[in-house]
Amino acid sequence: MTQTDTGAWQCLAGIRVVELGSSVAAPYATWILAAMGAEVVKVERPGPGDDCRQWGKMFPDGIGSYFHALNREKRSITVDMGDAGERDWLRGFCVNEADVVIQNMRPGTVQRLGLDADTLRAANPNLIYCNLGAFGNFGPLKDKPGYDPLMQAYGGLMTITGEEGRPPIRVGTSIIDMGTGMWCVIGILGALKRRQDTGTGCTVDASLYETAVGWMNNAVASAAVDPKNPAREGSGARGMAPYQAYECSDGHLIIAAPNDRLFERLSQVLGHPEWPKDPRFDSNQNRYANLAELNALIEPVVLTRSRAEWQQALDAAGIPSAPVQQTLEMMADPQTQALGILQTAIGGGPRLAGLPLSFDGTRPPIRRYAPTIGQHNDEIKGTKNR
Repeated sequence: MTQTDTGAWQCLAGIRVVELGSSVAAPYATWILAAMGAEVVKVERPGPGDDCRQWGKMFPDGIGSYFHALNREKRSITVDMGDAGERDWLRGFCVNEADVVIQNMRPGTVQRLGLDADTLRAANPNLIYCNLGAFGNFGPLKDKPGYDPLMQAYGGLMTITGEEGRPPIRVGTSIIDMGTGMWCVIGILGALKRRQDTGTGCTVDASLYETAVGWMNNAVASAAVDPKNPAREGSGARGMAPYQAYECSDGHLIIAAPNDRLFERLSQVLGHPEWPKDPRFDSNQNRYANLAELNALIEPVVLTRSRAEWQQALDAAGIPSAPVQQTLEMMADPQTQALGILQTAIGGGPRLAGLPLSFDGTRPPIRRYAPTIGQHNDEIKGTKNR
């Protein structure tokens, strides 16, 4: 498929986005926009480019797996921010050629460079400008930089992840970075609709810390009515039982039976129809309050059979369950294959996770892999070396 092909997935065709970004958060946002048809111009510093180019496993082209995952579909140009002429060119490009600018530079950097929202939108009020910061625009930490694990810690996410009595643990993906990128996309789409209606651009602000706090919504609601720090639940979820991973003879299986009807069925499958009549287990609230006692009964039973055997029995009873799969298991799983969410470009190449959205039944394809540093200088800037 080429860029001239049309389809519902190209809903942002004709929108040009300039990314003054690096690492994960802003590049994840612009990858989403690019996958939906926007033209994304990624601005990198000459030489090493985005630090993310060296993160993860290295692909045969010498580019890291992180960069390939986050920067496909984009075009790359280099700009020397220390050169006044280069900065002037970029400022003019953003003002005259862009619909959207998104930046996640260190606090104060875009102001120093004259690439901030106030400066660019004064010259072009139709411009949509998205700031993706660390701690937000206000407060004592507004000028501090930040990374995903800092926010998982400071926002409280690490205190509700993992198991009680164990050291703090980070969620295994850059959930704050990518979550903030998604919030930026939502804000940008809203601003594009507003501009369509009013003809006026908008400044969109998001931050890693606000995303971290936002992901704590259930924990905050719990603490609001019961002023205690929520406990870590391991594979489970506070307030629901049974609703967690149980060890089978060949691995772990998540079993989700958090209402009375499902618990009655589960008790039948496990060979203990008397459990729902026990006053400790006769309601979800009681089961959760007595979860240790309940698990002491469930665990030895589940351990006697394999994941597949229990899945078959649970499926027959209409009880949701899922094995805890390793990455390669997930990639080979028939459901993953049927969805076609692992994609390669036309002509072949490594498989990458596609956009988890389809439009009129079509998932946006991979049109091109991540660019080399400054690959599109000549095309966009009109010169190989500026």
